[in-house]
Amino acid sequence: MTEKKRILSGMRPTGPLHLGNLHGALANWVEMQDQYDCFFFIADWHAMTSDYEDTGPISGYIRDMIIDWLSAGLSPDKSTLFVQSHIKEHTELFLILSMITPVPWLERNPTFKEQIVQLSNKDLSTFGFLGYPVLQAADIIMYKAYGVPVGVDQVPHVEITREIARRFNYFYGEVFPEPKSILTKTPKILGIDRRKMSKSYDNAIYFSNSPDDISTKVAKMLTDPQRARKSDPGNPDICNVFEFHKLYSDSKTIDRINKECRIAEIGCVECKQIMAQYLIKALEPMREKREYYEARPQLIDDIIAEGCDKARRVARQTMAEVRVAIKI
Repeated sequence: MTEKKRILSGMRPTGPLHLGNLHGALANWVEMQDQYDCFFFIADWHAMTSDYEDTGPISGYIRDMIIDWLSAGLSPDKSTLFVQSHIKEHTELFLILSMITPVPWLERNPTFKEQIVQLSNKDLSTFGFLGYPVLQAADIIMYKAYGVPVGVDQVPHVEITREIARRFNYFYGEVFPEPKSILTKTPKILGIDRRKMSKSYDNAIYFSNSPDDISTKVAKMLTDPQRARKSDPGNPDICNVFEFHKLYSDSKTIDRINKECRIAEIGCVECKQIMAQYLIKALEPMREKREYYEARPQLIDDIIAEGCDKARRVARQTMAEVRVAIKI
């Protein structure tokens, strides 16, 4: 039997997960479980790079994230689910890699510049924030991952990991494979205000939202900006609500909305009400799973412990090889 190739990815625990997280990454992870040897981790050290002033909520976010992952379909029987900070070897490899990574590589990182602008209310002039791509590289090459599932905009993150691995191998011998970017499809899905769905924008629909919450948020969604009145013909191609229809409604409904919107036979209020019902129905299995796991805290503890034990065994083996290579 052919051994599965290993992939690795992670998420920062900065709050509850929303539909942007589901369609941007998590749905792809669930599909990959049968094809790859999957290692998925909660990147709590990474959360500290921007939220270092108030770390109190992070531990709660970790448990909520595991529950969200499980409710979306990740399985501890198919994937290794673990917490970054529980594997001390990550920080050791990060330290070693930081010794060989040129600062200009970090300064040219496009995400570094974007985050400085987007998070202008926070002091990000720290070594940790500048050096987070080195920690990210340690996360990935620690498990000698074949690849990292990413969207097109995240390819530069993987490329700097490849450069760091290549530089380590040049100095100390071939220890790390260079991970590949595994491009994944990410459907276009925006927040209720047509900006990127984000906790910080207060425009997200969360896994944990009740049916009433979902209906309320959908009712506030911005639609075709050119359609001021119900009698105005609309353009579903530029309407965020229609993007949700394409993800959650059945084909007959999608075709009807597409046709009737263009000739003003259906208004935005009715369109949103229909979509909300499909969305509520689609998320119902996830809500039921969340309730199941929320009622079983010991099961969550056991899943985390088991995943961390497996990850730790791999990390220790890698660090033994690293120490031999660097002769320290």
